[in-house]
Amino acid sequence: MAAVPADEDDGGRPGPREQVVAAIGLLDRPLTSYYLVLGCTVMLLALGLTMVLSASSVAQIQATGSAFTLFQKQALWMAIGLPGMWLASRLPVRTFRALAYPMLLLAIVILTLVLVPGLGRSAGGATRWVDLGPVQVQPSELAKLALVLWGADLLARKDRLGQLTEWRPLLVPLMPGAGLLVLLVMMGSDLGTTLVLLTIFLGLLWVVGAPGRLFVGMAGLVCLLVSILIVVEPYRMQRLTGFLDPSGNQLTTNYQSTQGLYALASGGLFGTGLGEGRAKWDYLPEAETDFIFAIIGEEFGLVGTLVVLSLFGLLAYAGLRIARRVKDPFTRLAAAGATAWLVVQAIVNIGAVIAVLPITGIPLPLVSYGGSALIPSLFALGMLLAFAKREPGARQALSARGPGPVVRALSWLGLARR
Repeated sequence: MAAVPADEDDGGRPGPREQVVAAIGLLDRPLTSYYLVLGCTVMLLALGLTMVLSASSVAQIQATGSAFTLFQKQALWMAIGLPGMWLASRLPVRTFRALAYPMLLLAIVILTLVLVPGLGRSAGGATRWVDLGPVQVQPSELAKLALVLWGADLLARKDRLGQLTEWRPLLVPLMPGAGLLVLLVMMGSDLGTTLVLLTIFLGLLWVVGAPGRLFVGMAGLVCLLVSILIVVEPYRMQRLTGFLDPSGNQLTTNYQSTQGLYALASGGLFGTGLGEGRAKWDYLPEAETDFIFAIIGEEFGLVGTLVVLSLFGLLAYAGLRIARRVKDPFTRLAAAGATAWLVVQAIVNIGAVIAVLPITGIPLPLVSYGGSALIPSLFALGMLLAFAKREPGARQALSARGPGPVVRALSWLGLARR
């Protein structure tokens, strides 16, 4: 009897080794990044909308009489953000570059408005919102997108002129511009957003190939700045000391962190079930925003948290793959900056919930409640989709795929262009 090949099982099907090789081969396809970004975004949005309803239902029944208040607002923000994402995915690179300076100027103006008495709104020790009548806007979220676009455009121009070989043209005016945004954000006592802005700054320097000594020096300067900002603000020092001594002050400083860990622990492997969590019954503060990951862990268990981590991991892989494969310097820098923004923010949020990082008060991208964070994030992901189309072979693969669902829907209505 003939021996069965090592790569096939008894039924002639591919064996484990061949299946692994085939799976790895899928990652080399031209549209891999495009579908990973799109798929991870859709799944995180769906999970986020579901969890906002679950996490906020009890508090909203008490406050408004309806469990769907924040759910409806989040759905409205999503209805605004998704068309923006779709539009961004179809924009050419020159449009993103044209938006860089106007968006930076707009971010500076709105961040300044936060500091105007009567316009700025405070919560949790930070002044982050501008009251614009029926809505409140958090301009620091726009500042993240503005720094990504402006920093990428600035460094791409300098790269074309060959001005990135010395430290002075590399840092000026990038460092003063980023410093101005950081200063305005910190005047509102928003340390979490400051960390994200500094991460974007360091990410741009890394991708552009800053000399090792310069990068280490800037990283050290960032750590010194963050340390000073923590020391000068009493409530930040309380959070830091509470983080360093998790067994103390569990009813005051460490209350939120302790309740978040209780929620995660009570979820076990598969969770208590959707909507069956107990932490949202006035035990866990900010359950629908900063600590929504704890509610996911409670209701979906370890399996649910690993799914969320996997989705952000795939998003990180896709964003860095785009940055590595595209040839245009601006596209590479903007893709890396946007990826660093979203992934590091997710790491900081999740790290605070599982008590491996101090609490900073920043939301989990695409999942936590809040339109001011959701819309810029979706625009950045749409930008990544646009960049993914510029990878080698991606346009040809898209052309071979045929018209998309939007074009097909328009054709059914007789509205598609011929």
